[in-house]
Amino acid sequence: MQQESGYKANMMVGDQCYPAFELRNLLNFIETHLGETVAADIYIKLGLGPSELNAMKFVYVWQVEFAMEQLRLLSPDKEIGARLGTSYQVESLDVLLPFFDQFTTLGQCLKFVIQNPDLAGSFADTLVRIEDDKLWVRWLNTGKVSADKFSFQFQHSVCALLGAARQLVDTPVFIDQIHLALPSCNTDYLTQETGATIKFDCDFFEWGLNIAILDKPLAYQFKQANIEKVAPDSISFIDKVLTAIRHSMPNPPKLEPFALSIHMSERSFRRKLSAAGTSYQKLIDQVRCQAAINLILTDTMSIEDIAETLGYGDVSHFRQSFKHWLGYPPGHFLRLNQLANQ
Repeated sequence: MQQESGYKANMMVGDQCYPAFELRNLLNFIETHLGETVAADIYIKLGLGPSELNAMKFVYVWQVEFAMEQLRLLSPDKEIGARLGTSYQVESLDVLLPFFDQFTTLGQCLKFVIQNPDLAGSFADTLVRIEDDKLWVRWLNTGKVSADKFSFQFQHSVCALLGAARQLVDTPVFIDQIHLALPSCNTDYLTQETGATIKFDCDFFEWGLNIAILDKPLAYQFKQANIEKVAPDSISFIDKVLTAIRHSMPNPPKLEPFALSIHMSERSFRRKLSAAGTSYQKLIDQVRCQAAINLILTDTMSIEDIAETLGYGDVSHFRQSFKHWLGYPPGHFLRLNQLANQ
């Protein structure tokens, strides 16, 4: 994983494709823990049924995010995200299995998951780094999600990855440390399941494990019925908008001319983005934030030059925007996130 150290702009939003196995596992978990009535209501609000979902390989990000948020808000268990993650079985990860079947070590599987959010799913950008004998995966909240929601998604991801790893190598696997950007709270289940030392009030959500674990050989017996490789077969509307914004940087157009450029009225454009759980300004902020992170972490340009590159006439405005996005000014963010072994 040494070569994989670096920033990964993996956050997915709106109508981008997300693996359907995530939503199937999630709704099965909701039915078990919250009841059939709650699960049925969520199916209705998602606009699909169990049979339809079972036949799908990909769904929309907003559908998975909506179901996850319903679970978080309706469950009295504050560690329900971690419990959801540990409930997953490797055989249910359908679109990942033909790729995992080609690998020989746990590290290859983790590398693939990090590199392919369209197949593995991701709600956050990540910073992967090596420090001494540990691999660290840090989550960056570039979508400005609430701390409670972000913690739910983070704990779900950690436990899902760890649970899958244990099944893939058929041997005990533990995480060394988990850092939470939250005040001290009950994490008995998370601690028990991961074996990790939990630290609170940290700058970021992140987890770290001994890098030697990644060399463990895979022991899982993959079924030949799962060898067909699939990929999303359509480009989402959000993807098209993000691509257009990136091409127009550093000066993306205002909302109305942008809408006209894609043959939509301003009202229709706003409505379509809102239905996907986002807005034009949020997407512009996402593009600028991710571009800024990349430039800052290279540590080859001054903050003034980065601000100019991103279209800011005033460097103080850029500093304020960056702090609004990630909670830290650019220089302090760089010091917190400089990669080891560079």
